[in-house]
Formats: sequence, structure tokens, C-alpha cells
Amino acid sequence: MPRILVTNDDGVYAEGIARLAEAMALLGEVTVVAPLGEASAVGHGLSIARPLRLGRVRDGVYSVDGTPTDCVNVAITHVMPERPDLIVSGINTGWNVGDDVTYSGTVAGALEGALLGIPSIAVSTERHRGVEYNFAPAATAAVAVARLVLERGLPRFTLLNVNVPFAPKHGFRTTVQARRNHVTTVGLRHDPRNRPYYWIEEGLDDWEPHDQSDYQAVRDGYISITPLQPDMTAHDALAFVDSLALPEEEPVV
Repeated sequence: MPRILVTNDDGVYAEGIARLAEAMALLGEVTVVAPLGEASAVGHGLSIARPLRLGRVRDGVYSVDGTPTDCVNVAITHVMPERPDLIVSGINTGWNVGDDVTYSGTVAGALEGALLGIPSIAVSTERHRGVEYNFAPAATAAVAVARLVLERGLPRFTLLNVNVPFAPKHGFRTTVQARRNHVTTVGLRHDPRNRPYYWIEEGLDDWEPHDQSDYQAVRDGYISITPLQPDMTAHDALAFVDSLALPEEEPVV
């Protein structure tokens, strides 16, 4: 039976991870190792300046007071007797499309798995303000993708980023990351003692039109599936850097 590690960034008690674990149990033996509390937008952070605490929530479910990346490493080295055959991270409450993948702890959990040579998937669902989350479509999509990945594997150092509309109108669409003019809003506020503090909020972004983007796909009612990789080399810019004619030897200052 396949061994499946489930993690997330919303925390071990989040409803999304419970629904995901239930869905993955249809395919194999599930172990959940997730952050003790909220760890959204921590990116691919790794805790190296403080100790980590591992806790048992119940059979097969464990917490780590750290990041999703911490959770994957602790799970593989100290929780699971054998390496997992698959890592699935989610179900995140809110899409992780475009540039958001660089901040996402959900994607980071899958990214760490890919770096470790383990087929990995990140799954996110649409956020509707004032409406309860509908995790069922994302759980169903996760099972469909996970089943195929268990059967066929993934290219080395590749993970799949799956984003699911609240109520999909269509099936899957293979996509690329959307692009936008990124604007971060930082609000200035004051505490009861009139001391200033700052709150980073969601920015106002304009997405660039692109028929194959993850953002456009989910807006059109498709389930977006984007292959990602940890190689951040800007291959298209290599020729430009060569054209700068930088010295081959380090200059003497």
C-alpha cells in the first residue's frame, strides 16, 4: 500500500487538511504531519535557529511547531518508518496562483518533497468571503491527480500545483504561472498607546492576459494544474548576462 504524507500551512487542526487526509486514505496509508498553528505565507522557510517540538494529535496525525518545510523533514526522519511514496500539501484555503507560489507554505511543503526526490502535489481551493469552504471538489481533484502520480511518477525535481474553483465548471487544464504587476499594501496603524505598527495586506494587482495561465483557468471554471520546479535560473536571460562581458577573473579592489 502506498505511503502518503499529508501536510499544509493552515495548521494541523484546519478542516482542509482533514478533508485531504480522508481523500488520500482511498489511495494508501496516510500520515499527517502539519504545523501546530497557522503558517501561511512563510514560503520555503526552514527553522534552523531554534528547536522544534513534535506532538502527537491522535493516531497518524502529528504536529510540529514550525513551517511546512520543517514538517516534511521531521516527518521523513522521525515519524514515518519508511520514506513516503507521495507528499500532498493542502487543501489550502485560497488559491495559490501566479507569484503567490513563492510565498505559499502549501506549495513549499510540496517543493521540499520534490527537492528530496519524492513525488509531491500542492492543492488549493477558492476563497469565498462569508461562505463556508467547499473542500469536496478539491479533495476529488487531489485524488485524481494523486492516483495518476502514484502510477506514473513525476519528472525529477518537479511538483504539481493544483488550484480548484469553488464549484468547477470544467475539468483539468494544464497551465503556467500567471504574471501581474505586483503591488503590496502595507497599512500603518496605531496601538492603544499610539505606537505605530504595520500590517501587510493583500495588494491590488492587475493580472496580465494569458490564455494558458493558472489564474485564467480557475477564473474560467477549470481546475488548474501547473508543473513547478525549484530551478529558479532565468534561462532566457543567460545570453543577456553573457552580453555584459563581465571579467572571468575577480577584479582586484
